[in-house]
Amino acid sequence: MTHTGISHTAGRIAQSGVFARLARAGFVMSGLVHLLIGYIAIRLAFGGGGNADQSGAMAELADKAGGEFTLWVGVVAFVLMALWRLAEAVFGSASEPGAESRKSEVFDRAKALALSVVYFALAITAFRFAQGSGQSSSSQSVGLTARLMQHTAGTIVLVAAGLVIIAVGGYHVYKGATQNFLDDLRGVPSAFVRRLGTVGYIAKGLAVAAVGLLVILAATESDPNKSAGLDGAMKTLGAQPFGMFLLLIAGAGIITYGLYSFVMARSAKM
Repeated sequence: MTHTGISHTAGRIAQSGVFARLARAGFVMSGLVHLLIGYIAIRLAFGGGGNADQSGAMAELADKAGGEFTLWVGVVAFVLMALWRLAEAVFGSASEPGAESRKSEVFDRAKALALSVVYFALAITAFRFAQGSGQSSSSQSVGLTARLMQHTAGTIVLVAAGLVIIAVGGYHVYKGATQNFLDDLRGVPSAFVRRLGTVGYIAKGLAVAAVGLLVILAATESDPNKSAGLDGAMKTLGAQPFGMFLLLIAGAGIITYGLYSFVMARSAKM
């Protein structure tokens, strides 16, 4: 089979309905992870422990009955979603082909590639916790930041990464505030779904932007402990005046995004 033939066959498989339905499981697992992160954030508000990030959510799963099986399911679901996003980046979206401008298509393909990396990372994290070798994301972030800060170029990279993360968070806030997320859904969403998406995207966007801000602060103040990822952002929030109240709001917002992920599993255009 020629290279063109292989590419065409790969494209057909990637954009098939069966593959799309299987990949939707990634939204379900993402929703579950966000529900657990929100739960841990609320628990922190009341003085409990845990890491309010993806690794903390998966550690919670690993400790529960049936958690190991759920994590293995998560590995498969995240890999399928990562492959789907990668296919979108390479072959373009299977929904409404040809309807977008060239500029919009380039942006969507770049976004799909970034999401593919995110889902592959989630798959790796789930795999490690399923095997019993999972590590805290916050400690890994601190360690990486400390190594990068040993060199000027590394510090510049950290600041640039922080700015990118803030931009991603800002995009989520914009998407929620303008309800652009409705373009990702099939049919006419209900008012309830609109509220879920609005609150969920804004909450996640603010949380992501806070992570980026902490990365920049860690680089400029030479304090790697400040770049502890989402968990560090949540605990920094809890340390502020009215921290308990702020954590409760943040936790509820992340849970809302988790619930919206279940809507995506059913209604997202793929």
